[in-house]
Parts: sequence; structure tokens; C-alpha cells
Amino acid sequence: MKIQEIKSNQQSKYEEIIKYLKQDDGYWLENDKWDFYNNFEYNLDVVRGKKYLDFSVIKENSIIFELKYSVLYGLKNKYFQPKYIIEAFQAFLGKIQKYSAKNKINSIVNIEINKFKLFLINIEKLTEVSAERYVKYVLTLKPILIDFYDDREETEKDIWDCSKILGVKKSATGYKNGGCKSLVFTQIPLYYRECVKRYFRTIITKKSFSHCLNMLTTINCFFLRFYEMGYSDGFIEELKREDVEKYVYNIANIYREKNVTYVNKFIAYPRTFLEYIQLAQYDEAPKKEVSFLIFENDIPKREKDSDRLNRVKFIPEPILKQLDNNIMDLDRPQYIPIYILLRETGWRGTDILNLRYHNCLEQIWNSKEQSYNYYLCGEITKTGIAQLKIPIRDKVAEMVQKAIDKAKEFSTEENNPHKYLFDTYEGKLKGKPLAKHSLLNTIKRLIAQKDIRDVNGELYHFKVHSLRHTRAKEYVEQGMGISIIQQILGHRSLQMTVHYATVSENTLYEKWKNTEDLELFKVDTKTNDLEKIDLTSDAGENLIRYEYVKKNLDAVRVPFGVCFKASKLPCKQQMNHCLTCASFCTTVENIPEYEEEIEHVKKQIDISKRCGRELWAQKNKNYLRLLEETLVRVKEQKIIHKNGKSREDA
Repeated sequence: MKIQEIKSNQQSKYEEIIKYLKQDDGYWLENDKWDFYNNFEYNLDVVRGKKYLDFSVIKENSIIFELKYSVLYGLKNKYFQPKYIIEAFQAFLGKIQKYSAKNKINSIVNIEINKFKLFLINIEKLTEVSAERYVKYVLTLKPILIDFYDDREETEKDIWDCSKILGVKKSATGYKNGGCKSLVFTQIPLYYRECVKRYFRTIITKKSFSHCLNMLTTINCFFLRFYEMGYSDGFIEELKREDVEKYVYNIANIYREKNVTYVNKFIAYPRTFLEYIQLAQYDEAPKKEVSFLIFENDIPKREKDSDRLNRVKFIPEPILKQLDNNIMDLDRPQYIPIYILLRETGWRGTDILNLRYHNCLEQIWNSKEQSYNYYLCGEITKTGIAQLKIPIRDKVAEMVQKAIDKAKEFSTEENNPHKYLFDTYEGKLKGKPLAKHSLLNTIKRLIAQKDIRDVNGELYHFKVHSLRHTRAKEYVEQGMGISIIQQILGHRSLQMTVHYATVSENTLYEKWKNTEDLELFKVDTKTNDLEKIDLTSDAGENLIRYEYVKKNLDAVRVPFGVCFKASKLPCKQQMNHCLTCASFCTTVENIPEYEEEIEHVKKQIDISKRCGRELWAQKNKNYLRLLEETLVRVKEQKIIHKNGKSREDA
């Protein structure tokens, strides 16, 4: 923003500053000596008994008002704590007075950081460490004032407050812990700054805020590295392959300790930027085609799925039981229902914290059970699912309803405008959901309090996302279909869900032990005695495999065997039995075969029902009906041969 525009706005907004300082019966405007101890909550011992802040050391009225406004605004909005201001701020005010008098500065906005730092070191004779402390105060207060004075469209500025840009796709729980919510373009060289800002205007509402932040970080790095290597304004337009090779080598050395997924972005993101500005025909675009500048193999390959799977962390069963049994003892009870919902659903922490009290619980009619079932409803922001509905138990639904009632009672348009179920009703994060890191710290304190230790005897290192991994594994072990798990977890693809498709050693043992229940005996045809199969033999292994398949997979009983065709594959023969064939002939001599086949099919229907294979149960029922109808006809007509007469006549 140009200096003259700031000066103009300073004049036009002077009355706004005065009005803001008049709050609390005009205390902040009328008094230059502020009593922190009686106006703010903080521990005097922390700052060695300091309780006053005296602005009278500043002689320029405009600077006094700016300092008062920025300090009060920062304290009221919890941008910083009182102890941060009271500790060394009084000395800082003295330095500001000397610097502004020497350089005839009438606004904090006009302070040049580097020039101010040199003044502190060369004129005030401070050490670099002490000078940095005062510089930090300027860096804290200056953005508050710049934002206050600047009336331009947000995307015209060099610092974008993304909370003021409509359509920005921020995290489900807002900007992380109330932290960075801005895109800062001041590090981009002035020659390319408008070009970069123009590019970000095209993606700011299409990509997530975190993606844009990562993108800007890597583009900043791109320019920084090239300018450090001696390149100057206009280098992108004349970019050659050898220039890119230097950059790639530079990046590989700087980030050699980082994993490949991290390094990947510093090449892939700048390439995306260059490709776009070339396609859009920006004046600053490379003259040479980007595909001839940055090759595909320049970009480090991302992690393999197998490597990612090895990093999936499940909470050991003994630890999980201790957490579940002690969760009601959390020292911050508001986090108890959040933990329970994480355990119940397997959703991400941000998705649970993003629940809204006006639409997160729904009852849906179940025609099979003839009753209403409770469903949790929420937005899965990472994969773009606007509203995912999954069933939950009645007891959990009852807990959610209590949380809804509480949220309705405490919420107002001012403290919870977005209707969060788990809202922060006051403080710096007012109007945002409870913070995930606070949940993590609360559970860590519980782990220490209850002395919950891992197999090595160390206090268990808990991560919130481990609950998601663990719940997904529980779904798998309970026999839930992988596609259903995908829907419940809100994954974009089955490939993501497969990462969790593992079972515990206990489950493997139980599945193996089930083989003991198979019919692993055969009849000796010579002696009519039962013989147990030698499981180590080829015949034993084949029989185990056959019995397992017969009892567990989709199987339709057919004459002389069982059909294991997958349900999705079409088959003309499977249900088109000889019984319906015009050339088929059957008589009373075949009655024993019918009766035996009927018994076999009934057993197969029972197996299909137990395994939840309704489709195959129905197909076997159709076959059973055909057998029984044919048996009745055979008993009545003695012989059945549809084309028999015509063949005799022929």
C-alpha cells in the first residue's frame, strides 16, 4: 500500500481509533498510564511485579494513539498475552520515541524494520539479541495497524487475511490453533509480486487455504534460491534447462534431511505455477516450454503405499482399554464427548470438531427393523463430502443430543455464529471449535495421571489420528466390507481404505483356529472307519482350502458340486439346470437323488444366511423350489420328458 494512501486513511480513521479507545468508560483514551493488574488477568510474579504501562514517554499524539489502539486491540482479541506487553514494552516505548524523533516518523506503519534495527544497534548500542526483542514488538503491532488503515480489496494487498476473502476453503476447524490465516507476498521480489498475486487469485477459492499456504511457501523458496544464486529480475522469462538443474541440485542439498514427500513440493509446486502462467500467457512466463525446463524425473517420487502403511499407527489393545476406561476422568470434561465420537466413528479430529449443532444428528427410518435409527451427519472437508451420514448407537446419540442442548443454551450470534457443536465461547479463538491440540494435551495429562505405559515401560505417546486408524482396523476385524468402511471413514478411494485393512495377531489366531471346526475327516472305503486327515499332506491342505471356500464364499449348490462364481460375473449355466431342459428325462428311479440334493441345497441356504449372503441364499432358494416342484411332478407323473413324444413320433 502506498504511503500517501496510508496517510489519507490515517486522517479518515482517526475518529475510529478515538472511538475504540473510549470503551470501558474512556479509560484507555483518558489515561496514559494503564493499570494492567486491575484490567487484565495475569500473574504479577511472572513479570517481577510490573503492573503499569506508561505511554506518556511518547511525544507524538498520532503514535500514542496507534500504540494504544494496537496494544488494546491485540489484548482484547487475545493476539498476545498481557505479560508479553508488560515485560519489556516500557523500554520499547522509549526506543520508539527516540527513533521517531530522529527520523521524524509519525506512524508505526512507516517504521522500516532494518533501519530500526540498525538504529538500536549502532545508536542505542544494544546487542543484536536485545535489538531483536524490540523489532519483534514492531512486527507484532504493525500488521494490526496496516490492516486497520488499508481499505483496498483484500487480494490487492501484499498481505491477504484469508478470513476476509469469501469462498476460501479453510480447515474444518478454522486456521490452525488461531495461528496463520494470512498469505504474505512481501517476500516475493517486487518485479514478480503482482504476477504471483494474480496467480493466487485464480486458486484461492479453488484450493484449500493450507494448499495455498504451502504453494506460496515453495514459490517464495523458488525466488529466494534463484536470487541467492545470482539471478535477477526477468530471469523466469529467459529460464533454461541448466538453470533448473542448478535449482534442483540446490534444493536436494538444502533439504537432504527431509523426506521425499516434503522435498517433492519445492519442485512440483513451482512447476505448476510456471505451467499456469505460461498457459495463461502472462508477460512474466518462460519463453521456453515448461515441460522442457522441469522434467518429470526432477520431482522426487512420493512415498510408496507400503511405506505409508508401515507408518499407520494403531493403539495397542491394552492401552486402548485403559484410555476407554479412564476417559471420564479427563480434567477438561468438554473433551469427553469428542473422544467418544472419535472412537465411535473413526472420523478425523477436524471433522468431529466441525460438527454443527443444528444438523449433526438425524433419525432415518429403517424399513427392515421398522424403526428409526440415529445417524451422525457431518462435512468431510478433506475429501469434499458435503454431508456424510453414518449410523451411531443410541447411547452415543443420547450424548450428542445433550451436547446439542448445551450448545444451543450457550451459543449466540456473537460467540458461535457458525453453530459449532463444540464451540470456544470466549478468548482469542471465540467462535471457533475447540482446538485439537488442546484435546491432545488433555489426553496426554490423563495418560500421565493414570500412568498408562507402553510395552517398553514408557508413558504412551498418544496421537489423535491413531484413534482413526484403530477404529478402521476394528471395522475390518469385525468383518465389515471394505467399501462400507470407505464410506464410513469418508475416504476418496478404496486405495486409502486398504491402508487400514489389516488385522491384529489375535484375530489371525482366531481365524486360523477356526480350521479346527472344519470337517477334516474322511471314510476309509475298506473298513468304513473315520480317518483324520493329515493336515501337512497335500490332500489335507486341499481339503482345508475346499472346506473354507465352501463355507465362506459365495457358493451355489449345483449337480455334482458347488459353483463359486463371483456374484458380479454373469453365468448362463449356473441356474439354468437340466431340470428345465426340453431334452431332460427323469423318472421315479431318480427320487432318492432329488431328496438328497434337496437336503444339500437347504444346508447351503443356511450357510449363505449365516454369512450374510442374501443374494446367494435367494438363488439357492430358487433352485430348491425347482427341485421340490420337479420331485412332486415325478411322483405324480412317474416320468417327465418334455420332448419324449415328439422324438418317439419322429
